[in-house]
Amino acid sequence: MNPRLASIQAQTRRQFLGAGSSGLGAVALASLLGDTSSARADRAPAVDDPLAPRKPHFPAKAKRVIYLHMSGSPPHLDLFDYKPELVKRTGQDVPDSFLKGRRFAFTSGVPKLLGTPRKYEKRGKGGVWMSDAVPKLHEVADEICMIKSMKTDEFNHAPAELLLFTGSARQGRPGMGSWVTYGLGTENQNLPGFVVLISSGVQPSGGANDWGNGFLPSVFQGVQCRTKGDPVLYVSDPAGMDRGMRKKTIDALHDLNDLQAGELGHPETQTRIAQYELAFRMQTAVPEVMDITKETKQTIEDYGASPGGASFANNCLLARRLVQKGVRFVQLFDWGWDFHGTGPGEDIRDGLTKKCATMDKPIAALIRDLKRLGMLDDTLIVWTGEFGRTPFREGRTAGGSVLGRDHYPDCYCAWMAGAGVKHGYSHGETDDLGFSVAKDLVHVHDFQATLMHLLGFDHTKLTYRFQGRDYRLTDVHGHVVKDVLA
Repeated sequence: MNPRLASIQAQTRRQFLGAGSSGLGAVALASLLGDTSSARADRAPAVDDPLAPRKPHFPAKAKRVIYLHMSGSPPHLDLFDYKPELVKRTGQDVPDSFLKGRRFAFTSGVPKLLGTPRKYEKRGKGGVWMSDAVPKLHEVADEICMIKSMKTDEFNHAPAELLLFTGSARQGRPGMGSWVTYGLGTENQNLPGFVVLISSGVQPSGGANDWGNGFLPSVFQGVQCRTKGDPVLYVSDPAGMDRGMRKKTIDALHDLNDLQAGELGHPETQTRIAQYELAFRMQTAVPEVMDITKETKQTIEDYGASPGGASFANNCLLARRLVQKGVRFVQLFDWGWDFHGTGPGEDIRDGLTKKCATMDKPIAALIRDLKRLGMLDDTLIVWTGEFGRTPFREGRTAGGSVLGRDHYPDCYCAWMAGAGVKHGYSHGETDDLGFSVAKDLVHVHDFQATLMHLLGFDHTKLTYRFQGRDYRLTDVHGHVVKDVLA
């Protein structure tokens, strides 16, 4: 029997009608929309190279992103949002008007207001408020665009992280980095387009879903790299197999997958081919880029890094090396920012000082380093937690000597630096006690829309059709925050 005829006969009625209707629909849509068709068609990866570089919708300010996530949610009122009125009223009962209709993760009854014990000053020419917990960031304050009016819909860690990174509090959607590499590809075909680095020994609450590909082809998922042992698990040649034999194996798998792709036309088969070939190329490229001993002694000291170790400082230096080599999106997660006050390490006094010391110096060094290399103008640095902390003491620890705060979704701080954003600028305000946004609210979806805009995308048009509808990172929400754009 003719192989093509056999292939057609093997198709189910549903497969035939689905494929036929999709093809006719695409022709009809192209005819109706002409050059105004959505980015779905524009951004669809090339069949032979899904990670090939592609152009955004319009000229972009940012070519790449380093996303710094403080997992657990830093106490923003003790870092960037100064509330002198709250300090004056420390120890007073929270007014009923602020409690009515609200739920908190670990607090009930009437809690006590808690002003910050930290010392604040305006820093840089732009006068960005910063506390004494981040002395090194004071030195780069004029590079920072502070957003003090962030708001999310979730008050527990995992759903809040998923909402921030995937646009949905439920599992199954693509991560932000996956959307970016789907839209732009990568500049170095020997490295992944999207790399994830984790410090402090704990996975983020959202887990691998924070950088998963969801319904996008799996080649766009984040690749988690390690700073000890093989940078990527299983990327080395198996025992007893040299590189030449590995290459022959990859070539044989390529041929088999090519046959299946030609027979069934399933897009994931092409993705599998690309992944095997990328993994082979990564065997040489990844260990080289992950070796920070190649940096000067001064650079290593500036970051506070330790070759051979595992730390947020090491990861910041690695992030610079990765973007310098063409990686599109590098996402750093650092656990330990859940300041409930359940122990000395979670005290917003000494505990916060010690924790901030692990991120303050390397982030300041990263900003200066990118600026020195001429890369800050087209690299976007993003700093976030998944939500904020309460302006009152956390209920479980309110009677103790350790000062801590509960989860709080209604307002918090995030910041950006580098490509396309204003320097030394503060956007938005919260009320005098830090309970709600008083001016220029920025929802998580607005934040996502703005980040995508800086990368050259209309966030409403970077879409992927799945289960009968077009999905996007911002779901059906989001507005670009134009006031933060340079």
